[in-house]
Amino acid sequence: MNSQSWQVKATLLLVSSLTIMSMITISASLPDMTRSFSDIPNSEGLVKLSLSFPGLFIALSAIVAGIIIDRTGRLKLLGIALVLYALGGTSGYWLNNLYGILAGRALLGISVGISMTIVTTLVADYYQGKSRQQFAGLQIAVMSLAGILFITLGGFLADIGWRVPFLLYFFSLLILPAAYLHLKEPKRERETSDSVRGIRSPRIIWLIFANVMLMWIIFFIIPVQIPFYLKEIGVEKNAMIGVAIAASTLFSAVSSFSYSRIRDILGFRQIFALGYFLMALAFVSIAFGNSYGMVLLGMLLAGLGMGLMIPNANLWVMHLAPQEIRGKEIGRLTTFWFLGQFLSPLVLLPFLNFLTLSRLFHILAMVLFGLTIIFVIWYWLAPKPYVPEESK
Repeated sequence: MNSQSWQVKATLLLVSSLTIMSMITISASLPDMTRSFSDIPNSEGLVKLSLSFPGLFIALSAIVAGIIIDRTGRLKLLGIALVLYALGGTSGYWLNNLYGILAGRALLGISVGISMTIVTTLVADYYQGKSRQQFAGLQIAVMSLAGILFITLGGFLADIGWRVPFLLYFFSLLILPAAYLHLKEPKRERETSDSVRGIRSPRIIWLIFANVMLMWIIFFIIPVQIPFYLKEIGVEKNAMIGVAIAASTLFSAVSSFSYSRIRDILGFRQIFALGYFLMALAFVSIAFGNSYGMVLLGMLLAGLGMGLMIPNANLWVMHLAPQEIRGKEIGRLTTFWFLGQFLSPLVLLPFLNFLTLSRLFHILAMVLFGLTIIFVIWYWLAPKPYVPEESK
């Protein structure tokens, strides 16, 4: 198999696009979905939870999937995951029970946990050095562009009916033939269980995992709360809400496309500092902007920051993880990524009992400025110990 062929790259990128699609496609539907289930106790909280609910099951399934694919190979589970994706994802169109929809979202999460772990591990298997660095940025950029497409479609389809965007999840079935045709199992040395048991990643990898979880706890307030925030300031069209969230995704793609060039200049910790600084500016713009334009500016800045930090985390873990346990470590990365998304509303929504949304964004901006300072200090105080991980 030629990993540099456009067919292989396109297939990896299409499978990757399912990840972001799984979470934000129905974002513009949330207000109307809340009204539809208004007779159910705590319907608003449950509907908001439906957006992040797959994250819990991605987190639970990814770490198991990582262990399995290290033992049995990368591709055996992928076809099953793509079928489950379509079944779970479209459940919101067919089901009239909110709890049934949540169960479907759980199934969607399991499928994403498997597919994302497999595809990210394959990127690390197929590509090395500069090629891996470039593909890591391209992967997140294409995921972002796919997010633009699906969330924009979701916004327009939500104006037809809040259920209609759920049909977009059938997209996974279109990818299934390409996955079987173009992706091949990478060659690996056969290891004994005893030899693998003794292999460990550097301890710094756990700091990356924790940082990724915190990053997503803070960022995921945007797709969960921005639709409601825009409604508060007078934006009624679901299409405009979809465009605002898609704008963040567009600028995430811009910075991800530039990631490899930025990585040639800056180290991993410096890129995290830059990403958090852009995110802090974004949240300030949202907090103090009582207009669609200011919120849109905040969305653009947030996209720039996340577009740098996501491939940065992926590539750092790829550098640190030994090949023998690469699937397990990337599974852990996926687990912490989506655990952050799941925890985001659980951690942040209680603050809205005594804070306005704008005040919450203001406080989170201060937290993001603090994280920026921490990564700058970390870089200046200890620039040398991690040279192998930050080598160009």
